[in-house]
Amino acid sequence: MTWNPTASYTEPEYGIGAMIIGTFMVSIGALAIAVPLGIGTAAYLSDVASPRVREIIKPVVEILAGIPSVVVGFLGIVFVGPAIAKVFHIPNGLNALNGSILLAVMAIPTIVSISEDALKSVPRSFTEASLALGGTKWQTLARVKIPAAMSGIIAACMLGMGRAIGETMTVLMATGCAQAVPHGFLDSVRTMTTTIAIELGEVPFNTTHYYALFAIGLVLFIITFIVNMISEMVLHKYQKVVK
Repeated sequence: MTWNPTASYTEPEYGIGAMIIGTFMVSIGALAIAVPLGIGTAAYLSDVASPRVREIIKPVVEILAGIPSVVVGFLGIVFVGPAIAKVFHIPNGLNALNGSILLAVMAIPTIVSISEDALKSVPRSFTEASLALGGTKWQTLARVKIPAAMSGIIAACMLGMGRAIGETMTVLMATGCAQAVPHGFLDSVRTMTTTIAIELGEVPFNTTHYYALFAIGLVLFIITFIVNMISEMVLHKYQKVVK
């Protein structure tokens, strides 16, 4: 659980546990915020919003996807962090909650765009059959269209999670980068991507510290591979159930 590769008077330590915990805390927190908002927005745009409202909201969501991560991190330092500190009465807002909120903002455009396309691809006959049987517009959306588009929605959520796990600059600026095991979302954390970004440019070449950073990158690759593999298994299983 301890990462201290530059220790002078003690044996250097290369523990990755705290970084893995921090990475998953920030990513899961971001998904907890982004998935309900993203799916809800996609459903609203697909079936509820008028054409005029859709023309306003859709470009706003697409603009969010184009904001550079360094700008999002700066907004987290200037606005989100002080707000969190004020609400929870803590010294500063550079913590896992700040990173989760910012990553959710970055993941929402992906989830909204893909989920909306999945909802629009549901055959019109599904909607007409539900309405003909007496279902309301909301019942049709919640019990027919969303379950029918679930494979695309799951794919959108997985892509959003991949964006959250692999993000570097935002979490580097907004989470505090503390080399300690976090005990809650109000504690500062350091993710795997942050450690690589901070230390790789200054580490001496061909040292244990240098190769340890590449080992962190390998672990990050394995985690993303497992997430993608699980999503493929879930999608395949769901498609078999639907058929």
